[in-house]
Amino acid sequence: RTPWGVLVSEVMLQQTPVARVVPVWEAWLLRWPEPAGLAAESIAEALRAWGRLGYARRARNLHATAVQIRDQHDGVVPHEEHDLRALPGVGEYTAGAVRSFAFGHRSVVLDTNVRRVLARAFGGAQHPAATITRAERDRAEALLPAEESTAVRWSAAIMEVGALVCTAAHPRCTECPLAGTCAWLARGRPESPRPGRVQRFAGTDRQVRGLIMATLRETRGPVAADQMAPGWPDPQQTQRALSALVAEQMVEEVTSGRFGLPGDARRASG
Repeated sequence: RTPWGVLVSEVMLQQTPVARVVPVWEAWLLRWPEPAGLAAESIAEALRAWGRLGYARRARNLHATAVQIRDQHDGVVPHEEHDLRALPGVGEYTAGAVRSFAFGHRSVVLDTNVRRVLARAFGGAQHPAATITRAERDRAEALLPAEESTAVRWSAAIMEVGALVCTAAHPRCTECPLAGTCAWLARGRPESPRPGRVQRFAGTDRQVRGLIMATLRETRGPVAADQMAPGWPDPQQTQRALSALVAEQMVEEVTSGRFGLPGDARRASG
C-alpha cells in the first residue's frame, strides 16, 4: 500500500465501484509502480490503460499528477495537504484519504459512505446533504480521534460500516456496531428524499464520449470524425461530443477531420 498506490486507487474510485476498479488498478501499478514511470509515457497510454472506467479525464489528471510529482517532488508523493491539493484532480476527499491511509496522518475523510453513516448515527437523518456543509465537516472533525493511528482506524472503520452495513438502500441495523447510539435508528428510521438525481446514461453525450474514447483507445492511427462512434444514430451529437473532447484536450486533431489520442496524434503526424 504505497502512497502512489493509494493515490491511484482513490482517483480510480471516484464515481466508480470497487469491483470495476480492482483489476485496472492492479494492472496500472504492475505497469507503473512509481509516478516517474507513468510520467515518462504519453497521455495516450494512460488513457488506453484506463480502459472503460469512465470519466477519462481522471486518467489525464493522473498522468499530469505523475509529471508534477516527478518534477516538483523528486518523484515522491507528497504528504502535506496543500501539496496534495495542488495535484491535478485531487480534491479535499482524495487528499484526506491519501494523508490518512498512505501516511497515517490524522485527516478528515468524507466519502459518500462516511457521510451517510455520520448523518444517520450522529445527525438522525437518513441521507446527508447534497453537498458537504460546514457543520458536517465540523462534526466529522470533532468525532475524529486525536491520536493519529486511532484516527486512521476510525476512518477506515466508518468507511467499511457505510459500505457493508449502513448502506443507502438496505441498511442492516441489527448488525451495526453503532445501533445502540444511532440517532436515526432511535427516531424510528424516518425516511426523507434522497438529495440529487441519478443521471441517466443511455443516449447522453457522456455515452457518445465513451464510444469515441473506446474507438481511439483501440486504434493507434488517426480516425475520421464520421467513424468515431460507429452505429450511433445522431451525427450532430457525435460531433458535439467530439468537439468537447478536443476542447478538453482529451483528443487531438491530427489532420483535417482525423483525430487521435494525445501523443498518438503527434506520433502519427510526425
